[in-house]
Amino acid sequence: MEKNIQKVAEELNVRPQQVNATVELLDGGATVPFISRYRKEVTGSLDEVAVAAIRDRIAQLRDLDKRRESILKSIEEQGKLTDELKAQIEAAETMNKLEDLYLPYKPKRKTRASVAREKGLEPLADQILDQGNFDIEEIIKQFIDEEKGVTTTEEALAGARDIIAEKINEDQEVRQSVRNLFEKKGEFHAKVIPGKEEEGAKYKDYFDWSEPIEKAPSHRVLALRRAEKEMIISLDCSPEEGDALYLLEDRYVSGSSEASEQVRLASRDSYKRLLKPSMETEIRLATKKKADEEAIRVFAENLRQLLLSAPLGQKTVLSLDPGFRTGCKLVCLDKQGKLLYNNTIYPNEPQKRTAESAAEIKDVCRKFNVEAIAIGNGTASRETESFVRNLKLDGVQVVVVNESGASVYSASDVAREEFPDYDVTVRGAVSIGRRLMDPLAELVKIDPKSIGVGQYQHDVDQSMLKNGLDDVVVSCVNMVGVEVNTASKELLTYVSGLGPTIAKNIVDFRNENGPFSSRSALKKVPRLGPKAYEQAAGFLRIRDAKNPLDTSAVHPESYSIVEQMAKDLGCTVKELMQKDDLRKQLDLKKYVTDTVGMPTLTDIVNELAKPGRDPREQFEEFQFAEGVEHMEDLKIGMTLPGIVTNITNFGAFVDIGVHQDGLVHLSEMADRFIQDPNEVVKVHQKVDVTVLEVDMNRKRISLSMRNNAGAPKKSGGKKPQRKQEPQKEQSMDDMLSMLKAKFGK
Repeated sequence: MEKNIQKVAEELNVRPQQVNATVELLDGGATVPFISRYRKEVTGSLDEVAVAAIRDRIAQLRDLDKRRESILKSIEEQGKLTDELKAQIEAAETMNKLEDLYLPYKPKRKTRASVAREKGLEPLADQILDQGNFDIEEIIKQFIDEEKGVTTTEEALAGARDIIAEKINEDQEVRQSVRNLFEKKGEFHAKVIPGKEEEGAKYKDYFDWSEPIEKAPSHRVLALRRAEKEMIISLDCSPEEGDALYLLEDRYVSGSSEASEQVRLASRDSYKRLLKPSMETEIRLATKKKADEEAIRVFAENLRQLLLSAPLGQKTVLSLDPGFRTGCKLVCLDKQGKLLYNNTIYPNEPQKRTAESAAEIKDVCRKFNVEAIAIGNGTASRETESFVRNLKLDGVQVVVVNESGASVYSASDVAREEFPDYDVTVRGAVSIGRRLMDPLAELVKIDPKSIGVGQYQHDVDQSMLKNGLDDVVVSCVNMVGVEVNTASKELLTYVSGLGPTIAKNIVDFRNENGPFSSRSALKKVPRLGPKAYEQAAGFLRIRDAKNPLDTSAVHPESYSIVEQMAKDLGCTVKELMQKDDLRKQLDLKKYVTDTVGMPTLTDIVNELAKPGRDPREQFEEFQFAEGVEHMEDLKIGMTLPGIVTNITNFGAFVDIGVHQDGLVHLSEMADRFIQDPNEVVKVHQKVDVTVLEVDMNRKRISLSMRNNAGAPKKSGGKKPQRKQEPQKEQSMDDMLSMLKAKFGK
C-alpha cells in the first residue's frame, strides 16, 4: 500500500501524506464532498477533483494488486515461480505488463503449438530457433514418427514453426515492442462493406477512411466503432505489416540458412495469426477506453453546467407544455413547486381558441398571483410564446425552458409516485415549471442520459458513465446545499452520506412529524446514525431554524468555535453573522487548534458573511428573436440570440428558436485559436450567433460566434487569415448523433 501511496503522490504531484490521509478518510466511509469541504487540515486542502482522482487511481492500483496476487498464486501452484519471475511480476506497473508475464504460464485451450509438443517436436523447434550450422533434413528424420502423427518432413517443420510462433508471441519484450508500434504507428482503416452504401449513408465520411490511431479524436473513434457494429464498414486497426514483420525478423532471424528461413516463416505466422489479433484487440480496448473517458468527461462537464444553471427561485409559476393538435397543457405551481391547478388550452392551430385561451391564462395569473410563465421548447413552442407575450401580462416573466427529459420524468416511477392521480401530460408540464424554478432540484429526478447534453452516451461504458455522472450530481447538490424541509427524496439521495434509504426515511419522518426545527433533529430519523449525520449535516439547510448556523454551511462540529467567537466579541451568533464590523475584529489565529486550522476558520468566517449562499448565477431573462420561428425564416448573415444546449469536442449546439439546434464549429467560436469549446461557452449560456449556412434537406444549421462572421467580403481583396489550426469537417454521423442524443429521434 505504501508503494501505491507514493506512486499516486508522484502522478498527481501532491505529498504522500495528503494521499495517505485522503485514502484513510475514503476507506472510513467519507465522501468526496465532505473530505474536500470539511477535512482541509487533514488533506492539505485538496479539492474535489484531487480527492476524486486519488480515489479512482487507488482503486485502479488495488485492482492491479489483486490481479498480481492471483497470477503469483497460479504460477506458484504450477511449481514454475522463480525468484526472478516473481520479482518481475511484483515490479509490473501495468495490467498489460502483468498479462504479458503471465501469458506463458496461463492455462490454455489446445493450440497448434501444444499439439506439436504432444508430437514431440519441441526439440526440433529449439534447434531450428538456434539457427546453427546443421543439415536440417538430417535433423528432421529424428522426428518422423507415424505413431505420433508426424509422417512427412513438412508436417515436422509445420509443427516446429507452430511452436516457434507461440514462443515469439509469448516473448514479453516482443509484445511490448509490437504494442508500441500499434500505439505510435497504427492506423484506423475503414472500408464500406459492399452493398451497404445506401443503408449506411450517414456514415459516408467513413466509407474510405484512414487516420493515425494516435491522433483520432474520441468522437470519431466511437463513430467508427458504431458503424462497424452496425455492419456498415469493416475496420482494421494496425500499423503497416512490413514494419511489424521487420521488428520480429530483426529480433529472431539471423543468417540465411534453411533454419533461418523456417524462423522467418514462423515469425510471420506468429504476427498474422497471434500477435496482430491480440494487439488489435488491445488497441481497440485502449482507444475505446480513452474515447469513453473523453466522451464521459465532456458529458459530465455539460451536465455540471446544466445542473448549476441559474434558478428563477421561489416564485409562483404558470407552466405550459405546448402542442398543436392536443393543445397546451397548463399547470400552476406555488412557490414550493406544489401543483395548484391544471387545464388544457388551445391557442394554436388547428383548434385555435384564442380568446378562450387568453382568458384562461389571465384568469389563472390573477387568481394565483403568477410571477412567471414557463414554456417548454418543444413542438409549438415559438407559436405559444408569441401568443403569451402578446397578452402583455404586467409583471410576469415569460421564459422558454429546455424540456429535454421532461417526457422521461413524466412516465417514470418517481413521477407516478409524486402524482398518482394525474396523467403524463400534467406531470411533464409540472417538470417544465419546476426546472425553471430550480433546475438542480428537478433534473436530479431524471436519468442524466435523457437530459440531452451527452455525446455518444449509449456507446460508452455504461458503468463508467454512471459513476462519472453520479459524481457530478453529488458534487453539484452538495455545492449548492439542500433545504431539508422542502427537498424531494431524489434530491436528498445525493447529499453526502445519505443515499436512497435514508433520504426516504427523512421525507417520511418529515411528513409524519412536521418540518425539522434543527439539524440535530435529524438524528431522530431511522438509520441516520452518527456517521451519516457527520457526512450530511453541513450540506443540509434549515430555513428559519432557531440556531442561525443551521441555515449555513458551517458544520455542527464547528458550532462551538463560532459560539466562542461571539462570546469573545460580546455578541450573539446572529449578530456576528449580520455585522461585518464584528467579523473584522476576529483574530482567527486565536482559534487554531490541533484539529482546526486556518483553512477551516477562513471558510467559517466567509460562510458567516453569506450564510447558505447559493453559488449559482443570478437568473437572467432571455428572449428569442421575434419573427424567426422556423428554419425557413433563417437567412445567411442573420445575427440571432441563442442558448447553448450542448457542448462537444468539435463545437457547441445552440438553440435559436427554430426547433433545430445549430452547430457552432470549434473554428467558428472565436476570433482566436481555441482547443476546447469550454474556453468560450458553457451549457445554458446566452450567446449571439450569425447564420453561416442552412441546409433544409439535411436539417443542418451552421452558425458562427466570430465577430466578423457576417461581414461582407471586400471586392478585390483577400479574405483575412485566422490563426486557427485546420479543422476537418465534422462527419454527418457526429452531427446526427448529437441531434439524436438531444431529441431522441
